[in-house]
Amino acid sequence: MGAYTDEHARKGLDAPLPPIECWANQFPNYRITIRIPEFTSVCPLTEQPDFGTVTITYVPRDRCLELKSLKLYIHAYRQLGIFYENAINRILRDVVAACDPVECTVTGDFTPRGGISSLIEATYRATHRPA
Repeated sequence: MGAYTDEHARKGLDAPLPPIECWANQFPNYRITIRIPEFTSVCPLTEQPDFGTVTITYVPRDRCLELKSLKLYIHAYRQLGIFYENAINRILRDVVAACDPVECTVTGDFTPRGGISSLIEATYRATHRPA
């Protein structure tokens, strides 16, 4: 196995993935939690699979995530070489771009590999929205 490079570190960050669709939110001030217990991606160097549970928690503004498109988006990671730290941050970036939430947290709880497990959490909070 070779050394990790900057190319490995960036792999998967800009790969094309299915779009996340949304629908019009009808209510203010509530939280949605989506749990994805069978998340899989691939290590960009070893090509070994990574398994984990991804949880997306967000407070919608004008749009809510449409679950079928989210499922197709998440399933596209199965063949994608990406570090799971980057996967969680990319999911956050793509969810925020799709639905412009008030706030959003994406957590990845990854299955131990070599006796080490990782819990990755990325958070977004809207700071200001023009009227």
